[in-house]
Amino acid sequence: MTTVAETQAAYGRWARAYDWLVRLLPGLDGLRARAVAGLDLSPGDTAVDIGCGTGANLPHLRDAVGPSGTVVGVDLTPGMLARASQRVETAGWRNVHLVCGDAARPPVDDVDAVLGTFVVGMLADPVSGMRAWLDCLNPGGRVAVLEATRSTHPVGGRLNRVFDSLVAAGAPGGADGRDASGTLDERVTAARDALAADADLLEEDRRVLGFVRTVVAERSR
Repeated sequence: MTTVAETQAAYGRWARAYDWLVRLLPGLDGLRARAVAGLDLSPGDTAVDIGCGTGANLPHLRDAVGPSGTVVGVDLTPGMLARASQRVETAGWRNVHLVCGDAARPPVDDVDAVLGTFVVGMLADPVSGMRAWLDCLNPGGRVAVLEATRSTHPVGGRLNRVFDSLVAAGAPGGADGRDASGTLDERVTAARDALAADADLLEEDRRVLGFVRTVVAERSR
């Protein structure tokens, strides 16, 4: 089991290269924007980005809630938060706040939306993690999950070995490629099933040759 210290060290090393790497992936920003759209936010709402990393989702969330709303970015890694803080400072956002915290136990409450992009795979217990995310929400609030998984697409499936290698390279603690991506798939599926069991599932789809999975659920009123 990966420790907190191993996670912080691994993603701390990635912090400087993360934004550069993301810019090499065409369409990713559009996928983030689409996940935020699924949250159906209004001006004045409060939205939380769990595992915010260097802050790639923050512009989309801030645009959705407007200057009268509030955005909270939560991440476990000080290095990632430092990069996100630079983004917030450069943009001059006074209503975007960053908190060092665990995605499994978000340090927030009474919010309108929770977004998690490429973070569910880090949850040792994704079922309890999704319940914790839902517990943060006001009635009618939404959770959106954006994740990468192995593909069952006729074409995408041929690239699963490449995907396995990428997942293993980014996994803290080190892991065999197939084992790492298999664990990721299991956790994403468990998170999806937990949301379907404990909330109203509104949206579920796969894109980018089946490698990117989006799930949106709403807490019952």
